[in-house]
This record gives sequence, C-alpha cells and structure tokens, in this order.
Amino acid sequence: MDAHTPPPPSLELVSLTKQYGPDAVAVDAIDLRVAPGSYCCLLGPSGCGKSSTLRMVAGHESVSSGDILLGGRNITDLPAASRGTAMMFQSYALFPHLSALDNVAFSLKMKGVGKTERTARAAELLERVSLGHLAHRKPGELSGGQQQRVALARALIMQPQVLLLDEPLSALDPFLRVQMRAELRRWQQELGLTFVHVTHSQEEAMALADLMVVMNHGRIEQAGHPREVFNRPASEFVARFMGGHNVLDTPAGRVAIRSDRMAATPTPPAAGDRPHLPGQVTDVEYQGTYVLLGVKVDNPASQQVSVSLSEAAFLNQPIAHGQHIHLSWLPADAHPLAA
Repeated sequence: MDAHTPPPPSLELVSLTKQYGPDAVAVDAIDLRVAPGSYCCLLGPSGCGKSSTLRMVAGHESVSSGDILLGGRNITDLPAASRGTAMMFQSYALFPHLSALDNVAFSLKMKGVGKTERTARAAELLERVSLGHLAHRKPGELSGGQQQRVALARALIMQPQVLLLDEPLSALDPFLRVQMRAELRRWQQELGLTFVHVTHSQEEAMALADLMVVMNHGRIEQAGHPREVFNRPASEFVARFMGGHNVLDTPAGRVAIRSDRMAATPTPPAAGDRPHLPGQVTDVEYQGTYVLLGVKVDNPASQQVSVSLSEAAFLNQPIAHGQHIHLSWLPADAHPLAA
C-alpha cells in the first residue's frame, strides 16, 4: 500500500443479509464501511435489524449471504474467537461467583495464559477503567456502572480490533447513563479502537457517534455524521425517527423542517419570501430552556406539527392553548425529502 492509498476500513459489510425464513428478512443486503478508530452507532426501532447485524459481525449469528471484512480480511465464516472482535452485552453477563479481577481475566485463562500474566493484564485494565481498588469484589457487590466497567475491561483484554456493544447503557438509570456515555466515548478515543454500538436512543447515538447508521426494516435508511443526518434527513422515516422535525406537504413537495426553525406569531408574517401556515395551538409544554408547542395546521391534511421556541422568545410573546397562530419558516430551512 503506497502513501496515497487510504487504509482499508476497519469494518466493511458487503451485501450482508440475514434471513430466518422465506418471508423473514432481518437484514436486507446492507453495505457499510466503518473507518478505523471511529465510533459507529447502529440506530433504529425494535426489529429494524441492528442487533442481528451486530451479532453477525460478532460471529454469534450465521450470515445468510454477503461478506464481513475486518481490516481487509474476510471473517464471514470464522468462529467468534478468531475474528478480532469482542462483544459487550446488554446484560454484562458477568460470572457472579468470580471477583471483578477474575471476571476480566477469565478469557485469558480459557486460552491457557499463565496466572501471573493474566492477573497482571486484568489488573492493568481494571486500573484503566478506575476499578483497581474494587478488583476483589464480586459483581453483586458492585453498582450497575461499576459492573459495566468490568464488562468493558473483560472485552478489552482480548485486544480486539473492533469492540461491539449491544445496548450497553439501557439498564442504567438516566443520570448514570449520561455519565457512562461520556466515559465510553473517552475510552474509545484513548484506546483508538473502532466501536460499533447498537442503540434505540437517538440522543445516545448523536452524543457518541462519528458515524450514525439509521436502520429500518432491515435496510440502511441513512448513514453519516449525526449533524448531517439530523439536519439533512434522507427520508421521511429518518426525519420522523430522529425527532425534532416536522414533515409538511408544500407546493414544492414534501419537506422536513426542524421544529426550532419554525416561527410562531399571532399574525401572518410581513409580505416576503417566508412560507407560512395558519393553525391552532393544541399543546403548550414548558421544557426549561424552551417551550414546545403542538399546533394543528390548516392545510388539507390537518397535520399536527411541533414548534420549539426559546424560553425568552415565549416569554416575550406568550402563546396560549387554543390560540390561532401563524407558522412560518425560511425556504432554506425546508429540506426536501426523497419521494
């Protein structure tokens, strides 16, 4: 490979398909390239195929057709232990009778690594995840966040090229989820590893991902940086699933408009190039830094839309439930959607 040739993607999926029966296609010929050292989040509703994709990459699910390449090497038919991947499960799957240290060292023990070496490597990883002082506690004596760190250290001890995470934060309470989210991102950057993380949380994916992959019915609807996906959704599904958007039928076609890019005024906007729609307020929700309005617009579809107003804007011009208002937006803020 010369200096001008880019390195192969850390992970590449080529027409990857998982079929459970003639009419049950869980993953439908998807193509995906994940750059080395990046954080990729597979995102979508239940049943979209994200977990089946992760399990095929891990070697825990057979591939119906297509290929999985890791660092340019085809691993499609290799056993899980020979792939260069490690999985961090949603349940953490720690052995309750073993200490944190022995849980982390367990896979090295199965590979025949001597006790002194495996204990030293396990202790080093526990220090990295700030649990060295709890090395001899059993899982039942650890908090949920501490158990997650043990599970992460156990996955990392095999020195994988790619770490696979199956909804690792879903079992945590909201405050701890945010804290552990930041720690996952920090560890990923410090280690320089490729992480592939399955989640159903848009907020989680946007906070973590370099590459966000939105899936629906076994297919990839859109893949890109979270900012690109949020600001330029490729389809109505992506716009609605990501939230914070309104999908409207206009003379120019179907468009997505961010809720915070819509203005709400008691009177129509002054003559100009701002499209506008009249409507009636159906909901007013105070959210702290902003106020969320629900509005039923007067168009042929009587669509329900949401408008996010800053707290200052709302206090400057309060809007009440049942009030008739006018919504308007800049043409540049209306993103055309694929038919």
